[in-house]
Amino acid sequence: MADATTAARARIDRALAALERKVNELKARPATARPIEDDDLFAIPSVDGATDRGLQARIAQLEAAGQDASDALGRAIDELRAAMLRDEDPEIDDDEEDEDD
Repeated sequence: MADATTAARARIDRALAALERKVNELKARPATARPIEDDDLFAIPSVDGATDRGLQARIAQLEAAGQDASDALGRAIDELRAAMLRDEDPEIDDDEEDEDD
């Protein structure tokens, strides 16, 4: 576990150093300078167009999966609430069955 923690800390330190370097570079630029392409501090660096397209597709897949998971959790919460209400008030079950008829 210590190895994983040490590795994670090293990654965080490298990321912070890179972020600090970018911030310092952006601060050093005059306001009238031409905007640079890589001024997004949190952008994922891309090597070429193919990598960028593949990365964009992967991000879209992950976003869709996240939305699906969010929807599933929402349905599960609704079911849980309904079950809790049925446990608290048994008449709710009778009312729901009457509505189905």
